[in-house]
Amino acid sequence: MSHHLIPDLMLPISDNPMPAGLLMGKFFQTALLILFLLLFAGCGFQKQVSFSGKTMGTTYHITVVTGFFKNTKSLKDKIDMRLEEINKSMSTYRKDSEISRFNALKQTGKKFYISDDFFNVMTVAQNIYKLTGEAWDGTVEPLVTLWGFGNSENKKRIPTPSEIDALLTDIGFNNIEISANHYLVKRKAFISLDFASIAKGYGVDQIAALIRTNQIKNFLVEIGGEVFAAGFRKDGKKWKIGINRPKKNAPFDQIYKVLYLQDKGFATSGDYRNYFECEGKRFSHILDPRNGYPINNGVVSVSIVADTCTFADGLATAVMVLGHKKGLELVNNLDNTECLIVVQADDGTLTDYYSRGLISKRNE
Repeated sequence: MSHHLIPDLMLPISDNPMPAGLLMGKFFQTALLILFLLLFAGCGFQKQVSFSGKTMGTTYHITVVTGFFKNTKSLKDKIDMRLEEINKSMSTYRKDSEISRFNALKQTGKKFYISDDFFNVMTVAQNIYKLTGEAWDGTVEPLVTLWGFGNSENKKRIPTPSEIDALLTDIGFNNIEISANHYLVKRKAFISLDFASIAKGYGVDQIAALIRTNQIKNFLVEIGGEVFAAGFRKDGKKWKIGINRPKKNAPFDQIYKVLYLQDKGFATSGDYRNYFECEGKRFSHILDPRNGYPINNGVVSVSIVADTCTFADGLATAVMVLGHKKGLELVNNLDNTECLIVVQADDGTLTDYYSRGLISKRNE
């Protein structure tokens, strides 16, 4: 805690000095007033300020806890500017974005130079791709579109095996060379990227970093359900995060489980709202990039707690693909990473699978 230097109190000199008792009373009143103001302006009183807005095709909500006299008026403008930068880099809805220009490039061997933001996400994405045995893959978007879950007007349908096999030849994160000199090279001309399952997490981390540069230590950042919680709430307790009930018709505000976070990223992936049914079968929007088909392992929700929201965001999708047994095994072998995996049986009942470190923390 910083020390506050209080200057010597200058008392007026008068030809008719005040009685000693009255003089001492004035002295203590002034000293108490100064002490009160220092406490008030310093750590004695906190205020909570919230911001919200739209970004990345969804909404964001941010809460900061800071000193009472801290000016936070310019913070929202800085947040919106930073999110706009990230959108310009990674939005597939913008034809002039970095990712759209990379996808439009149909040439192998050519260097495509990228921004720091793009490079940072590619580095984390490559790590998750390798770590999960290719269960997460940022090049799977053509298959997503084929099944009718993408940005296009394609109707949801079951593609033929030959259609899937034809696209699988142009799927694979390993078909993109990532240079430390901040450029990418396509090894296959029709390879394309989509960061839908990792970009929001990166946005959360970048806004958290921005808030910290404004000397704010206690805050919560949420973009489209992905979260980073820093420090404590105004009441001094950990941030409380609710996980939605993973059921098709469950209200968005219906809480299934509650976790308590401090200085951690958090992300949830689920398939209980985005799927279609055909020929008596249920087809999830989450595809296994290794075979081109929707997952069919009973996992309906995966929540990940990790040091960064970027990593948590991508890993949550990967664990959906891996299933609860392989997913738990993976997470239990990762440092500073925990998970809650929810599996739905054929009769609709839900079973929770917690990673080892989360079991002792879930009821804090």
